[in-house]
Amino acid sequence: MIKVAKFGGSSLADEIQFEKVKQILNEEEERKFVVVSACGKAREDEHKVTDLLYLCAAHLHYGVSAESLFQPIEEKYYRIKEKLGLSIDLKKEFEEIRNSFSKDIDTDYLVSRGEYLTAKLLADHIGGTFVDAKDVICFGYDGQVDMEKSRNAFLALAKSDQKIVIPGFYGALPNGRIRVMTRGGSDITGAIIANLVDADIYENWTDVSGIYVADPRIIKDSLSCKRLTYRELRGMSYMGANVLHDDAIFPVKEKNIPINIRNTNDPKHPGTMIMNDCSEPDEKDPPRIITGIAGKEGYTIITLVKNHSSTAVGFLRELLSVFEEYKISVESVPNTVDTYSIIVSSKAVSSDLYNILHQIQNRIQPDEMKVDEDVALIAVVGRRMQALPGISGSLLSEFGRNMVNIKVISQSADELSIVVGVANKDFKKAIGCIYDRFVLAQEESV
Repeated sequence: MIKVAKFGGSSLADEIQFEKVKQILNEEEERKFVVVSACGKAREDEHKVTDLLYLCAAHLHYGVSAESLFQPIEEKYYRIKEKLGLSIDLKKEFEEIRNSFSKDIDTDYLVSRGEYLTAKLLADHIGGTFVDAKDVICFGYDGQVDMEKSRNAFLALAKSDQKIVIPGFYGALPNGRIRVMTRGGSDITGAIIANLVDADIYENWTDVSGIYVADPRIIKDSLSCKRLTYRELRGMSYMGANVLHDDAIFPVKEKNIPINIRNTNDPKHPGTMIMNDCSEPDEKDPPRIITGIAGKEGYTIITLVKNHSSTAVGFLRELLSVFEEYKISVESVPNTVDTYSIIVSSKAVSSDLYNILHQIQNRIQPDEMKVDEDVALIAVVGRRMQALPGISGSLLSEFGRNMVNIKVISQSADELSIVVGVANKDFKKAIGCIYDRFVLAQEESV
């Protein structure tokens, strides 16, 4: 069996966490490939290494000294080295980084150094082989990872009998220049490595014991999910459940590699298993009706009525083209006969809202149009919902019983998820009543 183990920043925040990671890796020989994020915060008053590096780059671009920002980073890595008694030559590494300091510094190079140095430290600590991500994660000039080129490069370097440690978050363009991913990109690196080596499991180690049914900041002591499908995870992560970067799903889904979300601080907990098909384990251990509840505040709904538009060819395309011209992503378009609700991020549309309304008025000439701001979207996700009639009705009844007004509702034909829009002020209340009625009540009845 081959396992790829990715450790997040909280798992590598200080020398104590490094020791926990070493113990986890030593427990199973199958954990041969290790991907790491930059060292995280050991204390609440600390700043994340990557945040500090981005600030350093901004200072340097404006010709301002970054010394006060870079020094805490040096001190953190030196402290871990000394506490663990490592042999890595950090002085040489930091001198190389400092030599790049100028107004023209490559921001991607600088911010990637957090993962780079963390991987160097961990490889030293576990007696593993360090493999630089720039040598194995190969981007094309279009910004996409060239999987075939990456596979050939990685397999040529991954023949060591030792554990392989790779920094996450970055790779290199064809000209060798460092390119970073979006924040949280180390999850994606881990998934790519799992794809390249045809791993049996991709373990993602963090500071929580799996994926919670609902945000624990809203639902105290929320239950966790034993398992869920890739599609359920995609639906939850897109709507705010951010334990795992949602783009990390695609490289492993392609090869049906399960993802196991685990807790570095509670390694005996089985965490959450994410699979393409959960039907076999579901037969032995049926899941809850609702797998998860996730949501985000800050949406705007533009609703318009245009008589006879439902039979007009090209009407919806013409309407959506207005948003496309302003490069605004449309979240959803719930509709009834001649009535359309366009849901967009309030932040994305704020600066152009009145221009967009003006364009819609001129080009579509709706009979009615209104704008509803301060809306929250909540996704109720569950693979069992499609087999149980009446779930949508029960959900609506529960909202009514708790005096939560539903502004919009959308459900796809596969019945995997139901998305409802409520006022921002009702966001937490709505999640609470769904959780109590469909999750907690079911758990207590077992």
